[in-house]
Amino acid sequence: MRLSICLALLCVAACASADNPFSRAGRFVWDAVGGAGDMLRAYRDMREANYVGADKYFHARGNYDAAQRGPGGAWAAKVI
Repeated sequence: MRLSICLALLCVAACASADNPFSRAGRFVWDAVGGAGDMLRAYRDMREANYVGADKYFHARGNYDAAQRGPGGAWAAKVI
C-alpha cells in the first residue's frame, strides 16, 4: 500500500514538472492579455498628455512594454 502511494505521488510530481503544452498555451494567453493592457495604458497616457505629434512615442512605448512580456505580448503588440 505504501509503495503504491509513493508511486502515485512520484507520478503526480513528474507530470506537474513536465513541460506540457497546456501550461505554455496558458502563459501565451496571459502574456497576450498583459500586452493588450500595456497597449491600453499607453493609449490612455497619450490621451491624458493631449500633445499633438506624440502618438508615435506612445505607440512605440506600448509596443515595447507589450513585447517585453514574451511571445504572447509580442503577438498582441503586432495585432494591435
